[in-house]
Amino acid sequence: MSQFDVTVIGSGPGGYVAAIRAAQLGFKTAIIEKYPTLGGTCLNVGCIPSKALLDSSEHFEKAKHEFADYGIIINEPKVDLAKMIERKNGVVEQTTKGINFLMDKNKITVFEGVGSFESATQIKVTKNDGSSEIIDSKYTIIATGSKPSSLPFITLDKERIITSTEALNLKEIPKHLVVIGGGVIGLELGSVYLRLGSQVTVVEFMDKIIPGMDGALSKELQKVLRKQGMKFELSTAVSAVERNGDSVKVTAKNKKGEEVNFEGDYVLVSVGRRPYTDGLGLEKAGVELDERGRVKTNDHLQTNVSNIYAIGDVVKGAMLAHKAEEEGTLVAEILAGQKPHINYNLIPGVVYTWPEVAGVGKTEEQLKEEGVAYKVGSFPMRALGRSRASGDTDGFVKIIADEKTDEILGFHMIGARAADLVAEGVIAMEFRASAEDIARSSHAHPTYAEAVKEAALDATGKRTIHM
Repeated sequence: MSQFDVTVIGSGPGGYVAAIRAAQLGFKTAIIEKYPTLGGTCLNVGCIPSKALLDSSEHFEKAKHEFADYGIIINEPKVDLAKMIERKNGVVEQTTKGINFLMDKNKITVFEGVGSFESATQIKVTKNDGSSEIIDSKYTIIATGSKPSSLPFITLDKERIITSTEALNLKEIPKHLVVIGGGVIGLELGSVYLRLGSQVTVVEFMDKIIPGMDGALSKELQKVLRKQGMKFELSTAVSAVERNGDSVKVTAKNKKGEEVNFEGDYVLVSVGRRPYTDGLGLEKAGVELDERGRVKTNDHLQTNVSNIYAIGDVVKGAMLAHKAEEEGTLVAEILAGQKPHINYNLIPGVVYTWPEVAGVGKTEEQLKEEGVAYKVGSFPMRALGRSRASGDTDGFVKIIADEKTDEILGFHMIGARAADLVAEGVIAMEFRASAEDIARSSHAHPTYAEAVKEAALDATGKRTIHM
């Protein structure tokens, strides 16, 4: 029987990072993955492929509608969806092979098969050919991630009624894509096909899109996406989804209680994700789940079984790849006797539409609910020379600071490269910077980042220079 110090079940961003960090710290490490490629949902059917398609569709959108404004005259561009999918698959293959390289570099043993507990220290690996072997591990880290959720009355046929996984590999551009759910995944994939020529209708139960983010971002993103042609049906509860040949009918009730119907050739069900613990054999190890099916852990991500830990989408908290990575590092370092820490308030959230949306820290709604006295500074992207030069004038930066101490409590923005610029807010808040600290820091001109400085100036006392 093979013996290891640390075994990780699942090779997504949380799992492979946990394995690498454990190996760096001197542990004999193994990782178990049931699919032929490493990287989990993020690299194979999530973050990476969706961004590849978003980039392809954005290039097409610019070529079709914006190039002429830049003095670039071309023939009418056409979409080759098969080529876009092929490029996306190439990006995925290159990225997953990079994980294989990292496993070899760090001398991590990779097992391909389904990992399930036989006991708290023994794990059975069932391979695709039906054979199996049992390994012994002093510590185990559960990193099995999540799967797309659905609604009880929806039958996912994965042809016309689809999840995000199938949306990444369509053979045709939908004529009318109905998206159930106005969260991150639905809006990103909806944007892909909107740009390629689909009519896109988003049906959302809540009264706003991206409900977990700051309300100002939600309003602005909806305004921008509506300008791009996306349609929204908010405060609308779906009650049935029925397929008839190549047509799918969605039945719902609007906020007035009236029955409404939407018909499309594809329906994307994007109502969140659920923790994936199927087949793990947790009962044999004695590991407990909470009421939402997540692995129950303490503040150190340790389960009720002392040598078993869990990270990422399978435990409580935001289902984000970078959150899982931080947790993987934390557990490996705890096992090595170190005392790492994660500030969950400073895990940024991003929506990769265009413009991008990003936020970290407290939203204005949260601070109101908590009764915290705060002040707000904001600055529109349209006032920047860099934005006008690139044509990316939608959006703004919003900085929320403590009314008395000026410490930054929240950093929210919608605009070009917001996904990258949010890191400035994360670093500032990690070091408990004040709005004035950012306001007095030099920002290169002309850049999108100047909007951050201007918003900070606004928060310190309405001192913006360019507004």
